[in-house]
Amino acid sequence: MALAITAIYMVVEAAGGWLTNSLALLADAGHMLTDVAALTLTLTAIWFASRPATAKKTFGYYRLEILAAFVNGIALVLISLWVIYEAYSRWQAPPQIDGLNLTAIATGGLIVNIVAAKLLHHGHHNDLNMRGAWLHVMGDLLGSVTAIVAGVLVFAFGWLWADPVCSVFISLIIIFGAWRLIAASVNVLLEGTPAHIDIAAVESIILETEGVTGVHDLHVWTISSGMEALSAHIRHESSVAQSGLLTLVRDRLNERFGIEHLTIQMESAGSGQETTFVCETGGKCFETARQH
Repeated sequence: MALAITAIYMVVEAAGGWLTNSLALLADAGHMLTDVAALTLTLTAIWFASRPATAKKTFGYYRLEILAAFVNGIALVLISLWVIYEAYSRWQAPPQIDGLNLTAIATGGLIVNIVAAKLLHHGHHNDLNMRGAWLHVMGDLLGSVTAIVAGVLVFAFGWLWADPVCSVFISLIIIFGAWRLIAASVNVLLEGTPAHIDIAAVESIILETEGVTGVHDLHVWTISSGMEALSAHIRHESSVAQSGLLTLVRDRLNERFGIEHLTIQMESAGSGQETTFVCETGGKCFETARQH
């Protein structure tokens, strides 16, 4: 629904920007064009991510959502830089602008963007892919507000400079939000520790568990938005039951950090066997052993 209404009004704003000679309106139509591409990319990524894992893609296609978020962020920055460049050119030689029609068309764009933003709002907090699409729409929403302000200033006072100035203002806001999206996406793609998880706190939780004597090769990363994974080697006292200790560690990590996909290798001093436990959603754990 968000894609359909955005695509329709994009054509309206592009035509209106050409007729009124408004850069703010053309910039808003340009952002709507990136919205159409972003929403299409988001839907495609969601569809691919829902496909089951295969022998060649053991984690499935979850990462496509992160790639979509990264591409959306780059697109937002590029279109905003283009608008700033055009605004600089217009500042030197402001063209005549139809302020009244500019205001009317921008008001319609604002209504469309409010509806689209509301449709996408529920999923943007915990999903980078959805956040990218939502940021595109919010950028357009702010662009519409700015275009309205520019239209009123041009119509009421004849301030032609208001059009490029408002365009630069909204572009800088969009770049700020897009940069955060790009940084978050790159962190996931580089297997970085999730921003909301303190690796030192994870280590402390494991070491504080009774029976644990050490932990090493500890890694926490994000597979896709809201899906964190952990792997670690845990040394324990040879007298403790490995399965019971594993359950305790798993429950503590899940309760504190919400990590549900864990791969833990249990090691004991003097043991001739390493036991690896892979834990998944729902508390199911699978044990494998290797002699050495």
